[in-house]
Parts: sequence; C-alpha cells; structure tokens
Amino acid sequence: MSRVPGWLGRVGAGISKVGERLDERRAEAERDGDGDLPTPQPAASAKAAAPAPDSPANDRVPAPPAYAPAVTSRPEPVAAVPWGLRVAAEAGWRLLILAGALWVLMKVISSVQLVVFAFVAALLITALLQPTVARLRRHGVPRGLATALTAILGFVIMGLVGWFVVWQVQENIDTLSDQVQDGIDELRKWLLNSPFHVTEDQINDIAKQLRDAIGANTNEITTAGLEGVTVIVEAMTGILLAMFSTLFLLYDGKRIWEWTLKLVPAQARPGIAGAGPRAWRTLTAYVRGTVIVALIDAIFIGLGIFFLGVPMAVPLAVFIFLFAFIPLVGAVVSGALAVVVALVTQGVFTAVMVLVVVLAVQQIEGHILQPFILGRAVRVHPLAVVLAVATGSMVSGIGGAVVAVPLVAVTNTVVGYLRSWSQEASLRHAPSPRGATATPVAPVDPPSSAPED
Repeated sequence: MSRVPGWLGRVGAGISKVGERLDERRAEAERDGDGDLPTPQPAASAKAAAPAPDSPANDRVPAPPAYAPAVTSRPEPVAAVPWGLRVAAEAGWRLLILAGALWVLMKVISSVQLVVFAFVAALLITALLQPTVARLRRHGVPRGLATALTAILGFVIMGLVGWFVVWQVQENIDTLSDQVQDGIDELRKWLLNSPFHVTEDQINDIAKQLRDAIGANTNEITTAGLEGVTVIVEAMTGILLAMFSTLFLLYDGKRIWEWTLKLVPAQARPGIAGAGPRAWRTLTAYVRGTVIVALIDAIFIGLGIFFLGVPMAVPLAVFIFLFAFIPLVGAVVSGALAVVVALVTQGVFTAVMVLVVVLAVQQIEGHILQPFILGRAVRVHPLAVVLAVATGSMVSGIGGAVVAVPLVAVTNTVVGYLRSWSQEASLRHAPSPRGATATPVAPVDPPSSAPED
C-alpha cells in the first residue's frame, strides 16, 4: 500500500508535463497563425479516413518543387500560326478562286471565239471612226446620216485596201515565182562556191527530201484546203458581225454603255462610270495612233523597197501596214519578209540595203513617232507589251496578238483610275477631325535672317 501513492505521483507528474507541452505547442501555433491544433482522432476513425490503396488519391501526380519553372497553357491553333503564313494562306485561296473564274471565262470565250473577235474588231473600228461621227454631229448633221456616211466611207476604204492587196499579189505572183527560182539557182551556185564545202549531192538530197515531204503531206494539204472553205465562211460571218456591231456602236454607243452600267453593282457603279470614258479615250488614242504610225512605216519602207528595185513593193508596203497593228512582232515579221524577197530576187547587197531601211524606219518609229503620236495615255512598258503579245498569240493566234496590247493599255487606265477613285472615296467618307486636330493653326513665319535696323 505504501507503493501506490508513489506511482500515482509519477503518473500525475507525467500528465502535468504532457499538458505543459500541449500548452507550448498551442502557443507556438497561435504565434504562427495556424489556429487551434488538430485534435487527435481515434485509431478507428483514422483508419476510416485513410485512402484505400487503389483509390484515385494515390494516383495523383505530386506537386512540382518550388524551384521548377512555371508551365503555361497551350495557345489556340490559330494563334500558333505565324502572321505571315496566315496572310499568305488568305491571299492564296482567293487567288485560286480568281484563277478558277478566269479559267471558266477563257473557256466561255473560246467556245464563242468568233463572236468575241467580231465584237472586239467592231470596238477597234468604232474607236477609229467615232471621232468622224462626232465631228459631223458638231456641224449639224443628224446622227443617223453621220453614222451611215462614216460607216460607208470606212468600210469602202478597208475593202479597197483588201482588194488592192489581192490584185497586186495576183498580178506579180508569176514574176515573183520566176525571180524566186532565179534566186534559188543563185543561192545554189553560191553554196557550191562557198567556203562551207557544200557539194551538189547534198543540195540534191535536200531538194529530194523537200519533195518527199510535200508528197507525203498531200492528204494533209488537201484537208487543209477543205478546211480553208470553212475558214472563209467563218471569216465572212465574222466580218458581217463586225460591220453590224460597228453600225450600232456608232449610232447608239452611249445608250449601250448606260445599259451596261445597270449590270454593275450599285456600290461600284460610280467608279465604273468614271473609268469607262477614260478607257474609251485610251482605246481611241491607241487605234488612231497605231494607224498613223503604221501608215508612215508602210509609206517610207515601201518607197525604199521601190527605189531599190524589189518587186511587189506595193503589196509588201500594205503587208507592213497590216502587220504594224501587232506591236514589236509585226514589225519584225514584215521587215523580215521584205528582206527575204529582196534576197531571193535581187541578191545579197539589195537585201542588206532593205534591212538598213527597215531598221532605220523602225528606230524612228520607236523613239519619235510612238511617243509623240500615242503620248502618255497609252504608254505601256515594253516588257508588258512583249508578254501581252506572246500570251495573246498563244491563246488566240494572230487575233489575240492584235488585241493584247490595247487590252493591256485599257486595263492600265481603268486600274489607275479606280485606285485614285477609291482613295478619294475613303477620304470623303473619313470622319471629320475633332478636338485639337480640328482647330485651324495659323502658319508661323520663319525668323528672318536679315539684320534688324
């Protein structure tokens, strides 16, 4: 019994020490701001609160340490694409749509090519004759009579030119064939005596190959002759369409243009209405200037060929006039034709002199006549001219080459005007300045450098 009070004293002392430690921990928690200490739970409740080994709580990824870099969220795919690539993609699909629309338009034009070329020819002829109609109208001549007189006079002149060319060719074809044969014999003699060591057997072999090629292609030549009848019929149809279109354009061109404007959307109608007259002035200046330049070329080159004694000088001059409507390429082809005729008929010296005359006239045309006559209204860069003629000839042959340059000139005028009109429209519709920017500021005179009195 004497040992029991000692044991109870030691238990009481241990409990008092535990209480003191709990008081110390509570005081530390209050100093750190943690609040009250968690009360101990029974073992059963602790086992119930512990997560099961297969619970999702054990699958969680542990938090990264404090020194790990921050991980940002992934951006949207559109924001991840660079700006330049987005702009290129936007422009690319729009260009594809435009290319598809242009391809469809070219297919439609190729299916009605005869009608398109007839109408384009009517536009060119109208641009040439319309100033005469306007001049007659200013002198009091009625519209119908002025149109009839101008159209009849223009068609008669063009018909006489065509008849004259055919007549001159028929009159001189026999003489030209004899002279060509003499020129071929002279060329054969020159080759035999030339330093190229060409033998007569080689010349005969070449002649035999040419004869065999002609004989082998007899069927194709016959087929081409039969197709030529179809070509003549189509040409006559196109000429009639061009004549009727020219008459209506000369008589009622203004009302046709006003009706065409109704097909344009209302928002773009003012700009197109302003660009149309400017495009027509450009086309008129181009056609009239080209006719004048072609006439000067034909006259001077024809006179040079005539005085050099080259046969068929007049038909060659007419061909030079007609080919002058194909810029750059036409002058080269017509000049080469004149040189070849001079070579086979009159010899090498005459051919060289004809080449000198052609080059001199073409240089005067390119540096003096075209800038002075055509002016700035239809000035197109030579690279654009070459590309346009090549593209037009590849698409539609000679007709495309003739139409290509005036089309480029008109397009250049229309695009330039529409750009200026859109800039002016944006300035007109821009909000008026407010606040300090709207206050007019009087100009301040710069300080004078002269000494004061």
